[in-house]
Amino acid sequence: MTGFFHGTATAMVTPFADGNVNFEAFGRMIEYQIAGGTDVLLVLGTTGEPATMTDAEKEAVMRFAVQKVAGRVKIVFGSGSNSTAKAIEASKKAEALGADGLLVVTPYYNKCTQNGIYEHYKAICEAVSVPVIAYNVPARTGVNILPATAERLAGIPNLAGIKEACGNMEQICETMRRIRGKADLYSGDDNLNLPILAIGGAGLISVSSNLLPKETKELYLLVKAGKLDEANALQDRMLPVIDACFCEVNPIPVKYGCDLLGLDGGIPRLPLTELEAQHKLIMEEALGAFGAKKVNA
Repeated sequence: MTGFFHGTATAMVTPFADGNVNFEAFGRMIEYQIAGGTDVLLVLGTTGEPATMTDAEKEAVMRFAVQKVAGRVKIVFGSGSNSTAKAIEASKKAEALGADGLLVVTPYYNKCTQNGIYEHYKAICEAVSVPVIAYNVPARTGVNILPATAERLAGIPNLAGIKEACGNMEQICETMRRIRGKADLYSGDDNLNLPILAIGGAGLISVSSNLLPKETKELYLLVKAGKLDEANALQDRMLPVIDACFCEVNPIPVKYGCDLLGLDGGIPRLPLTELEAQHKLIMEEALGAFGAKKVNA
């Protein structure tokens, strides 16, 4: 299916304080995103650290997000697992709690075949009625959705698209060619936002938009309006911030960036650790050079 969403989605961080989810900070983050023009909030994706959260915490975060957003933008919940049965269970729960759509990462660690990838998504999609976005991030999972498999997935009625973070533009172009008009392609790599939009990507699922939601949306609008000179100039300004967001493993740096903006990202949960001192300087300098201002300052 096509058309689930066009525009920008932010892969939201989950702020923690004193060992618990900081719902006050999360609420302010949600408002910051909506005010910045973000079209979709992705909650409990990789950036949200669901791997270190209990089922009760994840349910509480989903309930809070639905209530806080109150239909103003779409909400997509991450519900992936390397167990198809567990992914189905999580997807059904997310749908019941009010998800507009689901983001489902490829089954990590098991390293299934391409046919296994197809059967995994087919089973999940058949278990729910909301749109499902497949998430391809082989650097984290050890599994790569190849273009021919993407084409098969695009034939599943409620498979809305593929979030591509394989980092290989040659592969991404071939995937786009094969799924064009059948399912949407979303950038899952902030460094490749502009080229993925230029080849027909429907939108961005961004980490750096936690910090720069307005500019991320502006980039999308400029590319779609064919204003590539302006889009390139904006991307050039944003790239140091994007690079800073990945100077250590995500979401360690972006949570520190949230702290700098007054959004209280907090420290990630182990095994992720606080951003190292030399990398804090990188984030501080990048946001300072960009001219990012504290929220509500």
